[in-house]
Amino acid sequence: MKLIIISGLSGSGKSIALHVLEDLGYYCIDNLPIGMLPALADQLRQLNRSGYSQFAVGIDARNLSSEMEYFPAILQGLRSDNLQCEVIFLEADNATLLKRFSETRRRHPLSSKDIPLSEAILQERVLLDPIASMANLHIDTTSTNIHQLRDLIRQRIDGDKSTGLSIMFQSFGFKHGIPVDADFVFDVRCIPNPHWVPELRALTGLNNEVASYLEKHEDALNMFKDIRNFLQTWIRCFEADNRSYMTIAIGCTGGQHRSVYMVEKLSEYFRNIRDGVLVRHRELA
Repeated sequence: MKLIIISGLSGSGKSIALHVLEDLGYYCIDNLPIGMLPALADQLRQLNRSGYSQFAVGIDARNLSSEMEYFPAILQGLRSDNLQCEVIFLEADNATLLKRFSETRRRHPLSSKDIPLSEAILQERVLLDPIASMANLHIDTTSTNIHQLRDLIRQRIDGDKSTGLSIMFQSFGFKHGIPVDADFVFDVRCIPNPHWVPELRALTGLNNEVASYLEKHEDALNMFKDIRNFLQTWIRCFEADNRSYMTIAIGCTGGQHRSVYMVEKLSEYFRNIRDGVLVRHRELA
């Protein structure tokens, strides 16, 4: 029996994540008070006997701060009671959240006539920290639209049927910001840049011409080998620690050539030796 707890900042996409899980066959409950989680677990066992095996609940900032403090202990209790329980935490940067609320004209749950939206967002980050600190998977939705978020949730939750560690290799451009949900970030801006080759500028790291250009340079090949060897050593340690998800981000200047090439090469290598390897090219999306 599996329980996924969806939480995160208001405006980061929690409702979308729950809707995706519902489409994937999860029995979903939104806006559950934290104190009701232990009692809910008993109810879920009854539903499990009726044929349900996958459940998801949404927990947001409408919980009292005193209840939030007990979340780590409650989660530990659920996990020690033979319940496969995972926490997914969604977030976005402050500017993006402000923009989303202004566009939708929604009211933030912590805002009031005395608390402006910008202050409410900061308070919410502090309030939800006990959940964020216990999350198995962090998803930064700053650079994703609704459709991209839906695809990302499907990939991470349903795209991999293996029972081991799910690894997401993600390319990105430093000029668009470092992904805050990454477990490891590697900078490949020091290898030759195909952007300065006129016939390669309009292409991406998905094109064979770009790959051929980079593989003529020893720096690019050595960078691949060093990252590969590092990950081979340390992925096993994280897997032994019962991690469910890992995001490995590879960055170049614009996220078009070098990082895309390196993600493709690394994902191809690791797919040959393990299950659960996923790919996302943030700037190409």
